[in-house]
Amino acid sequence: MRQTFEETTDRSFGPRHVPLIRKAMAAQGLDGFLVPHEDEHQNEYLPEANDRLAWATGFTGSAGAAVILKDRAAVFVDGRYTLQVRDQVDEATFEIRDLVEGGVPAYLETATARGQVVGYDPRLHSPDALDRLQAAAARAGAQLKPVAANPLDQAWGAERPAQPTAPVVAQPLEHSGEDSADKRARIGRALAARGADATVLTSPSSIAWLFNVRGGDVIRSPLPLSQAILHKDGTARLFLDPAKVTEALPAWLGNQVALETPDDLPAALADLKGKRVLVDPGLSSAWYFEALAQAGAEVVRGEDPCALPRAAKNSVEIAGTTEAHARDGVALARFLHWLATEAQTSLPDEVEVVTKLEGFREQSGAMKDLSFDTIAGAASNGAIVHYHPTFRQNKKTVSGSLLLVDSGAQYLDGTTDVTRTVAIGEPSAEMRERFTLVLKGHLALAAVRFPAGTTGSALDVLARAPLWARGLDFDHGTGHGVGSYLGVHEGPQRISKLPNFVALQPGMILSNEPGYYKEGAYGIRIENLQYVAEAAPIPGGERPMLGFTTLTLAPIDRRLIEVSLLTPDERAQMDAYHARVLAVVGPRVPAEVRAWMEEACAPL
Repeated sequence: MRQTFEETTDRSFGPRHVPLIRKAMAAQGLDGFLVPHEDEHQNEYLPEANDRLAWATGFTGSAGAAVILKDRAAVFVDGRYTLQVRDQVDEATFEIRDLVEGGVPAYLETATARGQVVGYDPRLHSPDALDRLQAAAARAGAQLKPVAANPLDQAWGAERPAQPTAPVVAQPLEHSGEDSADKRARIGRALAARGADATVLTSPSSIAWLFNVRGGDVIRSPLPLSQAILHKDGTARLFLDPAKVTEALPAWLGNQVALETPDDLPAALADLKGKRVLVDPGLSSAWYFEALAQAGAEVVRGEDPCALPRAAKNSVEIAGTTEAHARDGVALARFLHWLATEAQTSLPDEVEVVTKLEGFREQSGAMKDLSFDTIAGAASNGAIVHYHPTFRQNKKTVSGSLLLVDSGAQYLDGTTDVTRTVAIGEPSAEMRERFTLVLKGHLALAAVRFPAGTTGSALDVLARAPLWARGLDFDHGTGHGVGSYLGVHEGPQRISKLPNFVALQPGMILSNEPGYYKEGAYGIRIENLQYVAEAAPIPGGERPMLGFTTLTLAPIDRRLIEVSLLTPDERAQMDAYHARVLAVVGPRVPAEVRAWMEEACAPL
């Protein structure tokens, strides 16, 4: 699927749409309304029909919120979108505020008045988030009120796109590695062990994994929008729009799974009266908690029971993603060869870079979609961590600069995500030094061995220590989980400064992506995916250890490595990685690319 470069930048969205929303608010006696980015499934990427924040404000980023009051309004974004939001949003209509520093709660506390009523759609907010918002409104003397009919949806009216109805298809055992019935039985036993009779699942990723299905409702992720109820005996009710149900699907699901429509969901929740029902407050909206409570069910708050099993990939999934990364490595090698040769003199712009890379991936014949919109930051744009080019913001590469390219693809057997930073022309001594510090952190995290029970938070310092020693750092996480032909961002595991209490387990896939960003000048990031595996015993050691096996296979720009800053062990590690890249990818690429790879992967 081709990346689109021109984002919605119509500044008239606010002036045109906010009055319509206010009119619908007034009809319900509301003084304000909350507009989160999240949809009914808490998706990162949204179908067009559910991108309410974009319709209301014009802002198309993947994280944000808005508050629309009778006489004022604000849009909230984090630091990734500071430039984008000002390009897209009418500042005469919306005040632009920070999503993280204070965010929506602080705004409610200062912008609302005693006696005012601010509406919210309970299908779009998690109960934990609502608790914070309600407390903030209460401090101002205002009240948050759930609405049955979303006034934004009413204002959107007939112009709103239809909900997606992509067919739901089987993810066969050759890719999933475990039958759905076995998964359901396994999760059912876990429910029983927790004293729960059932669980309500609203995460499309969990539903796709549990039932061994994939869909196409969400761009960049092969997900079917749906809900499910799983009972402790392994039977289930799956709620799908009938338009998504293919002729083969009922037989694939089997007779222990009842296929029903979303309209049947309220009655199905009512059927759980008297049952103990596990629901994840981080993934499921407040509407489910309220509906179950009204039905007389006992709600048990807990993590989605599919999250950890989904994260710990089985041997078939690991074999599949290994092959997906080798296939992806061919496209990456052809792309990096182009960057190292033709692009050094033609000096392409960012859009050309993205188009070229996607073309190489498409030529594999196996790519189903991108796994996210490609980030291609030339020179100073590389310092904007989640920048991706549009026709309006497109920048040409220039000699003596760096180009940062973060990209990935969806294949039936795996999901990829890789970042390479490449020199255009001759890099400066500072660029080489900073790149090598980032590389040292990357190598340390790739090589570490650790005992069972270790969390990603405990490992994060390894990727930062070389930078810290020079008074430097980066402000994003070091590693996120990745799915198996699912989402490119998958929990619950991660590697970050932020506390995380999920122990790393064999089969978990994580990114390893330290970076450095010099505002207004350049950005550096080196990212490989790697999975947790049992490590060879350490001589004299007393505990079995785990470690990482690297999946991503792509040369790292040797022109940016200051070899004198590497230890002998780091040089050997770098040489071994490049030798593996050459051995696996080299036989699959054209002769001229192979010849370039032999030089690009030569020992340091």
